[in-house]
Amino acid sequence: MFRFIYVIMMNVFRAPYMIPKMRYMAQHPEKYSEEQRYQMVTHMIHLMQRSGRISTVYTGAENLPKEGGYIMYPNHQGKYDALGIIASHAATCSLVMDRNKSNGLLVKEFVDLLCGKRMDIKDVRQAMKIILEISEEAAKGKRFILFPEGGYDHNRNTVEDFKAGSFKSAVRAKVPIVPVALIDSYKVFNSFGFGKVTTQVHFLEPIPYEEYQGMKTFEIAALVKSRIEAVIEEKTTGESAKKRED
Repeated sequence: MFRFIYVIMMNVFRAPYMIPKMRYMAQHPEKYSEEQRYQMVTHMIHLMQRSGRISTVYTGAENLPKEGGYIMYPNHQGKYDALGIIASHAATCSLVMDRNKSNGLLVKEFVDLLCGKRMDIKDVRQAMKIILEISEEAAKGKRFILFPEGGYDHNRNTVEDFKAGSFKSAVRAKVPIVPVALIDSYKVFNSFGFGKVTTQVHFLEPIPYEEYQGMKTFEIAALVKSRIEAVIEEKTTGESAKKRED
């Protein structure tokens, strides 16, 4: 949290210009294309990375489907998670976010620019409406980030259970599921340090509809979770071994 405040303070001189511009662009999609609005978001993320001494390394971009919509399912560690993915994802994408957390400073502007979905996890009817909207838009070619853990609570690089309902959108849309492994993302805005920090984003091989067709959503959830856990285990174990050798 301290780093988030620090990043805001380091960019406060830009706020009188950038925030109104972000809001204007979000309110006038007829004037600004999806690509232009996405570029504004990535530009803001890069400014935050530079001022906050944050770097994100990513792998697996070649795994992302070249055509059509898909839904990315990452593990959830903290406030930086979606930003790290978006900064590493060249093509436009959107995200699904808890409605109660979607109206904070800059968060609201990001969600609006991305035409993100605000889900009220306590309102079953509203949540189902959002699931249907995601399904329809993904089937038409849109790309989404959806966190199947539903939240985070100091879990760091430990992956919590995935909610089976999170995968209903992909099943309905019959689009590829892209597991995304995040490592050390919690260190950015959910720790007390101010030093340089490096996070990792790993786009895993997509799971096509043909592979998960016929599976129950809880089985899909377990499959995606296991693939993400395997990558996190491989990367973190390898780094620990390298440090011991050094």
